[in-house]
Amino acid sequence: MFEGLSDKLDKAFKVLKGHGYITEINVAETLKDVRKALLDADVSYKIAKQFTDDIKEKALGQNVLTAVSPGQLMVKIVHDELVDLMGGAQSEINLKGDPAIVLIAGLQGSGKTTFAAKLANHLKTKRNKKVLLVAGDVYRPAAIDQIQVLGEQIGVQVFTEAESKEPVKIAKNAVKYAREFGFQMVIVDTAGRLAVDEEMMKEIAAIKQAVNPQEILFVVDSMTGQDAVNTAKAFNDMLDYSGVVLTKLDGDTRGGAALSIKSVVNKPIKFIGIGEKMDAIDVFYPARMADRILGMGDIVSLVEKAQEQYDEEEAKQLQKKIAKNQFDFNDFLSQIKQIKKMGNVKDLMGMIPGMGKAIRNLDIDDNAFKGIEAIIHSMTPLERSDPTVMNGSRRKRIAEGSGSTIQDVNRLLKQFEDTRKMMRMMTTSKGRNMAQMMRNMKKN
Repeated sequence: MFEGLSDKLDKAFKVLKGHGYITEINVAETLKDVRKALLDADVSYKIAKQFTDDIKEKALGQNVLTAVSPGQLMVKIVHDELVDLMGGAQSEINLKGDPAIVLIAGLQGSGKTTFAAKLANHLKTKRNKKVLLVAGDVYRPAAIDQIQVLGEQIGVQVFTEAESKEPVKIAKNAVKYAREFGFQMVIVDTAGRLAVDEEMMKEIAAIKQAVNPQEILFVVDSMTGQDAVNTAKAFNDMLDYSGVVLTKLDGDTRGGAALSIKSVVNKPIKFIGIGEKMDAIDVFYPARMADRILGMGDIVSLVEKAQEQYDEEEAKQLQKKIAKNQFDFNDFLSQIKQIKKMGNVKDLMGMIPGMGKAIRNLDIDDNAFKGIEAIIHSMTPLERSDPTVMNGSRRKRIAEGSGSTIQDVNRLLKQFEDTRKMMRMMTTSKGRNMAQMMRNMKKN
């Protein structure tokens, strides 16, 4: 995500390295590279120029503190401007209503139907809402089948009227059904087109008028760059939607849509799609995205993902085992499963400050733990609970059973012992304080 832009901005800031103060000359040279980086990311020239003009105005004349280099000061100014450019504060989805209705709009191929299911899953699991998905796309072949399959996958009911070809009627009947059966949220998927056309706009405007949604979310494929921004403006002129959703931000995207869309339509980005899985959806935080663009990581999101998998009672039991030096391979396997639930391993590592660039060219995928799990699953219950029994013949049997080598098994045993030592250190007063802090954060 934004790797090209991050690299170019990093090079731009190096212009100021070694300078004792900020001058019009070195600022101009830096901002020339910043503007070029934005244009390469498919940000419009007008927005890129305004962005760099604002930075220049704030940077010139500022005194550089002894503890802060000119380069660091420029990074801070650019960070603040990026946050403003992308909307400033995070924008909450409106959940008020009986039921609350969310209308999904966008072009065909933008990922509307998949996002509708992801949002339903998000509201069900994170907000504890009873959600009804509505199959309102009656034109695209297999659209109804797709949303039914996704609904079944996430355990959310889908409202359909297979015999009807009237999206407005389907939406109205769905809302009536939701009220009758106590659904708190209704998410209406709508038809898309290959391009903006009058018929499409009239139909979705009619649905809006019929059901009066609390939220209208425009879903846009971020990989289409500046074209996405132009489409967003056309939709907003007709619908006056409440927020934007950027999909496919995990793909080969230059980032122009994320950086430009708020300036053009003056509507907040509310969600981003970062993968195909049903939990691959994030609330959009401008400050966190600016952190990631500038290579600062996103430690807050990483902590939040960890908290979602944090079970306080399980953690207490684990801490007791560690204190007694009883941490075993069953516990090790459990920790791996929790990490996997947090999401893509490479994305998680990229949230650690300074790690993004270091792991960029490494091949780290969701199967990163597959070999380790195979070795552990090839152990007997005794071997998992008491690794000290491992001898040569046991290691050979485990290697053969897991399709690995004895060297792989030895490496895992060494890693396990190192992990056990580290976990043991966490039972010190500092470790207990950290655990208490995590519990307090979870309560808040």
